Amino acid sequence: MSTVAPAAQAEPLSAHDRDALLGGACHDPHALLGAHPAGTGHRLIRVLRPFADAVSVLQEDGEFTLRPEGEGLFAGLVPGRADDAYRLRVDYGESSLEQLDGYRFLPALGEVDLHLIGEGRHEQLWEALGAHIRTLTAPDGSTAEGAGFAVWAPNAQGVRLIGDFNYWDGLAHPMRTLGSSGVWELFVPGIGPGHRYKYEILGRDGVWRQKADPLAQATETPPDTASVLTRSEYRWHDDAWLRARAATDPHACPQSVYEVHLASWRPGLTYRELAEQLPAYVNELGFTHVEILPPTEHPFGGSWGYQVSSYFAPTARLGTPDDFRALVDALHQAGIGVIVDWVPAHFPKDAWALAQFDGTSLYEHPDPWRGEHPDWGTLVFDYGRNEVRNFLMASAIYWCEEMHVDGLRVDAVASMLYLDYSRKPGAWHPNAYGGRENLEAVSFIQELTATVYKRVPGVMMAAEESTSWPGVTLPTDRYPDGSAFSGLGFGLKWNMGWMHDTLDYLAEEPFNRRYHHHQMTFALMYAYSENFMLPLSHDEVVHGKGSLLRKMPGDRWQQLANLRALFAYMWAHPGKQLLFSGGEFGQDAEWSEQRGLDWYLLDRPGHRGVLRTVQDLNAAYRARPALWEQDFSSAGFGWLSADDAEHNVFAFVRWAKDGTPLVCVANFAGVPWEGHRIPLPWSAAQAREWVEVLNTDAEQYGGSGVGNFGRVPVRDEPMWGQPAHAVLRLPPLGVLWLEPAPPPAAQDGAAAATGAVPVTELEASADPGASELADDLSAEEAAEAES
Repeated sequence: MSTVAPAAQAEPLSAHDRDALLGGACHDPHALLGAHPAGTGHRLIRVLRPFADAVSVLQEDGEFTLRPEGEGLFAGLVPGRADDAYRLRVDYGESSLEQLDGYRFLPALGEVDLHLIGEGRHEQLWEALGAHIRTLTAPDGSTAEGAGFAVWAPNAQGVRLIGDFNYWDGLAHPMRTLGSSGVWELFVPGIGPGHRYKYEILGRDGVWRQKADPLAQATETPPDTASVLTRSEYRWHDDAWLRARAATDPHACPQSVYEVHLASWRPGLTYRELAEQLPAYVNELGFTHVEILPPTEHPFGGSWGYQVSSYFAPTARLGTPDDFRALVDALHQAGIGVIVDWVPAHFPKDAWALAQFDGTSLYEHPDPWRGEHPDWGTLVFDYGRNEVRNFLMASAIYWCEEMHVDGLRVDAVASMLYLDYSRKPGAWHPNAYGGRENLEAVSFIQELTATVYKRVPGVMMAAEESTSWPGVTLPTDRYPDGSAFSGLGFGLKWNMGWMHDTLDYLAEEPFNRRYHHHQMTFALMYAYSENFMLPLSHDEVVHGKGSLLRKMPGDRWQQLANLRALFAYMWAHPGKQLLFSGGEFGQDAEWSEQRGLDWYLLDRPGHRGVLRTVQDLNAAYRARPALWEQDFSSAGFGWLSADDAEHNVFAFVRWAKDGTPLVCVANFAGVPWEGHRIPLPWSAAQAREWVEVLNTDAEQYGGSGVGNFGRVPVRDEPMWGQPAHAVLRLPPLGVLWLEPAPPPAAQDGAAAATGAVPVTELEASADPGASELADDLSAEEAAEAES
């Protein structure tokens, strides 16, 4: 610097401007701070640095000391034009800091951004709002790296930025509004990834509130609640996966889904450690997809992620956002799809999060009869507000595009669709037509599904919808018969009715099941009204419901046999299937997020037998298009024996598009049936014998070994409208899968190609899909199982 001089006296701020700026109610602090023209050859520079002893302007022709104006304000007239470069030196006692002035930069958001935000059409909202590491150009053409912050708070009197970079005192960082958009913006030079921050919002009611960033992409680890600046450095390795995904219809492919709560699957594992262990385990089991309970950040661990506080950030409990990306990438590289639970139905009331964000009901509906959920103690989104719809839609797109997930399971859809959901008579308002449907939510869901499917080909959208709302999986441009609403546009719907009926039936003692036979057949009355997924989810093994194993009657052998039979019946039933972790080996205790799974049970032969069953089911399922190719068409299913309540027997056929059949015969009685006749859909001319693809009563699974020695001769006599039949030995609490035997020369090759071979009493050691997790039983273990 060539000179050091005091800056000339500047005209002080008006009392109104000064009070607004220092009181936090200034909508345009950039008009008062930074550099501004001040006559020929000079400019006025004013800065706000609370607790500073002195502030100087550093520029090419010298150093100019600004004059203190009190309460942290410093100002002065210095030579130069308003857009000339300068830096600030701020003295605090014996220490000094040099920094750029953030109040000389133009907004990073453009007119198009603001227009789309106002219309609720900014499909990449996370790129406009939130916090981003940016490099901005100053009026003099120089560049500066720092962080840009933008937040929507249309009813605020003022917004300040607070963080660890300003000692959580927002006086020095007031934000400006951008027109009538309700967006407040500020660029802070010199800060980067890892800095923590919040917004300090002065509501219309005059109350200051400290709020986490609704569009933060990283957060502190709960119970801490600040947002965290982040920038992804992750390099993906799943390009081939994404290309294949975009070219594939996921609903016409095999889907066998393993549902998992990451924090309690193997407690203590981080995202990176899960990336090493989870794909290998899921691959050994043969599942096609993993479904993750909501990975979004949430304040209360006991909500399992279903009360979301940050819709764009994976929970910091297990690592960073890039660590989560690494987990998704590892699953993709292992050939496993990733579905995440996503929760647009409600959000918690925590004062630092979305609730009363700018002092008004901003994200939640202002009517308490519509804005609060009576059962869950949470708030309900205002689906009729453009910016709120945009926020939720952008979150869904963010997880598919930025986090590469392959699908969203949308939670609690029924609670969104009905105005009277869980509300007592007289405690809800009808819609404009006098009905109970939430018209705004219906419209939002339709826009959501259509937009996600348009933007991200190959992903899937599944609805947890527990009522008979018509057309959940119908395209949004088609109307169900007699409905006033077009389809909601989901690809899949969870079949809660099948799940309840099936578990209720199996909870009965085998002797009583004859009186509940219709519970197992009823699902086929409506099986093709929607595209269904069959869920045995976490919801069925918590809150006093007991584990799947404990729902089954009888002693431990019978419980395990029931469980194996349930899975084989479920895997053969029309619809995709989902199983919560632990069920694959017969988890004994009810699930709790506070403890891990009962992995020690894999040391016990009976439980390892259940795991082997799931492995072989998945191997046989994936190899046989009859089990998944026509899940959503009645052409893919036919009853062979639907009314045999006396014996607790069900038999049906599944058809591939090429006409190849697979027959499932289930005996849910506690005793075997000898010489039991079952119709077959092919004549003896088409197949002289059938093969036992799978028998859940095989000794290798821990069963009693009752079966048909791997081969089932065909009797060329019609039965119940079918061209032939077979006489079978049906195992107790067991399920058989049968398929036409291939020509003799092709048998060995076919078995090797599918990974599954006939299970017989003579070949009890055959172990299709065997793995490190399920070694063959030793003689000692077999004796233990028998005892």
